[in-house]
Amino acid sequence: MNELPQQLVNGLLLGSMYGLVAIGYTMVYGIVQLINFAHGEIFMVGGFGALTVYLYALPDGTSMVIALPLMILGGVIASVLVAVGAERFAYRPLRGAPRLAPLITAIGLSLALQQAVWAWYPDARSAITFPHIDGGPFEIGGVTIQTGDIFLIIAAPLSMAILAYFVMKTRTGRGMQATAQDPDTAKLMGINTDRIIVVAFALGAAFAAVGAVAYGLKYGEVQFRMGFILGLKAFTAAVLGGIGNIYGAMLGGLVLGVAESLSTAYIADIPGMDQFGSQSWANVWAFVLLILVLLFRPQGLLGERVADRA
Repeated sequence: MNELPQQLVNGLLLGSMYGLVAIGYTMVYGIVQLINFAHGEIFMVGGFGALTVYLYALPDGTSMVIALPLMILGGVIASVLVAVGAERFAYRPLRGAPRLAPLITAIGLSLALQQAVWAWYPDARSAITFPHIDGGPFEIGGVTIQTGDIFLIIAAPLSMAILAYFVMKTRTGRGMQATAQDPDTAKLMGINTDRIIVVAFALGAAFAAVGAVAYGLKYGEVQFRMGFILGLKAFTAAVLGGIGNIYGAMLGGLVLGVAESLSTAYIADIPGMDQFGSQSWANVWAFVLLILVLLFRPQGLLGERVADRA
């Protein structure tokens, strides 16, 4: 029990990263009812975009105080360009097709992005060291916080606050809500739904890029496969919170992160369960949680916010 505060903090930090990526899944699904399984690779592209800025656009020895904002900008630009390009050339032509067609397209795009980075990025066939923030770790009330987590502590709540303001207070945000509720009526009211959908893809990609920078700072590396499992967990977080609900996406991420952290720490202490408490089982317990939620509350923790257009 002495480790409980530390494990809770670890879980909240991990869950914040899941939540940043889950926002992209839930926004796109809420508006066009598309499960964008390529979103994990958009997250990965953001990490490599940030790394590219650091390695090739900044002088050697540049302070992270200067480098980090530029890296975030580079990661956001890379992710947004890929996401908007995918929407325009891969998903938009299939918008009226049966749902299986864009789903298969998303899986194919996911594999294509992985292989593109693997083939074309220097040294991408192995993990590449990500720049780190000097200093730390920090001890706060008996809880240790690593230097790389400081960025996540600031970025996650700030990103959520910006998104909430955008969706609730801006004209485009209200247009997104109207399009999610009824796209045909939104068109009749003069809303450019194509533009709204592009904005949803771009916003989701931007938050994924922020999550990718947080991942690089936390784990000290990026690799071309990093978006696959994390993307699945972020989708799990979106379903846990309630697909189409942006607040539910962040809540689902936090619940998933805490569950993963606690299961890894404590399941091994249960008699006969020592083999199930290793880090390799963390992914399994995350999906066990998803199954339980789908069995007992299939609409998610906060409920879906998606109109049934079937």
